[in-house]
Parts: sequence; structure tokens; C-alpha cells
Amino acid sequence: MSKESRKFHVPDALANLYDFANTLDLRHFTHHGIQHQQADELHNLAALGEWMRQHGLIERAAAPSQKTFEAALRLRAAVRDYLKCEPAERHRKPAVIGPLNAAMEAFALRVATIGKDGFALRPVTSDAQAGLSAIVAELYDAASAGTLGRLKMCAADECQRVFFDRSKPGTRRWCQSTLCGNREKTRTYRERHRHDPASEV
Repeated sequence: MSKESRKFHVPDALANLYDFANTLDLRHFTHHGIQHQQADELHNLAALGEWMRQHGLIERAAAPSQKTFEAALRLRAAVRDYLKCEPAERHRKPAVIGPLNAAMEAFALRVATIGKDGFALRPVTSDAQAGLSAIVAELYDAASAGTLGRLKMCAADECQRVFFDRSKPGTRRWCQSTLCGNREKTRTYRERHRHDPASEV
């Protein structure tokens, strides 16, 4: 779990998935006069290894391969596209489901017993790629638990940050209503009144 996931109270069971999706930062808005700089935490093979170590997904001495790096980027892109869809529409989007299924194939999982009457998904392999299999397992577990629908992508085009919707009805569209929400509402208001003759009186 990262500082970011703790700050926004993301459940532990979804923290790695949340952090993984947000390793690509596409925010490009200006806030308090400061332009947010876009960034990619997984900009190369070494960066992926460091991110996995920080999240306890890889042994300190282990290192992901180039193949794992490429698979990780495909998985991240597919996960983000999936989370960008409205939760109720996700299963109806073949163009989103197909790439996600293909991306997950690289991260094989098996069912294992974890205690009295308990079962869990565990990586089939024991190499560095197994660490990313844990991300796929979180995706499955969240879907089974009914919490995946609360993991969404901010509807603001200049943000696209993945967030966990903690609202009671689960209908939030923006990662932060006071920031992205206000910007969107202000933009809509200005557009509506730009062509409204009554607003010029």
C-alpha cells in the first residue's frame, strides 16, 4: 500500500491494483497556478522492478525480464481502459474485455488452500512475473466481492486518475469533487451561458 492509497482510504484488498493503474499519470491541469506534470512510474525495466519491490511484489534481489516489463505495460493499459468504462457497462464492451483477457493470460493463477476452509488465487510461477499475477488476483477478488465497481477512472479528461468511490450510492464521477468536479461544472456553466443571449443582458 502506498501513501496515495492510504491517503484516499483505498481498501487493502485493492491497494496494489489501484497503485498499479495509477503508475501512469496523465493529469495535465493547472492547480493554484501550477501545471501538473504527466509522468510514468514504469518508464523502464528498472523502474518496474523498483515499483514491485516497494509494493512487496518481488524479492529484493529479483528482477523482472523485458518480457515481463512488456506484459506489465499491456496489463496496465487494459486495466485502465476497463476502469474507464462505467461499471454497469464494462461487461458489455468487447473492445475492452478482449484486450484485458489477452493481457491477463501472461499471469497464470491457481487456486490454493490458505487455511481452514479458505481458498485463494496464487501465482503458478515463482519468478518476478508472479508479483504482477497478484494484481490480476486482486482484480478477480474485487469482482467476486462486488467492490471492483467502486474502482473507477475520473471522468475529467485532464485527470483520468483512478480512484476508489467511497460514496454511499457509489455514483461519484470525479476523483475529487472539489477539484475535478468543480472544474467540470464551471466549464459546463460557461459553455451553457456562452451562447445564452439572456446572460448578456
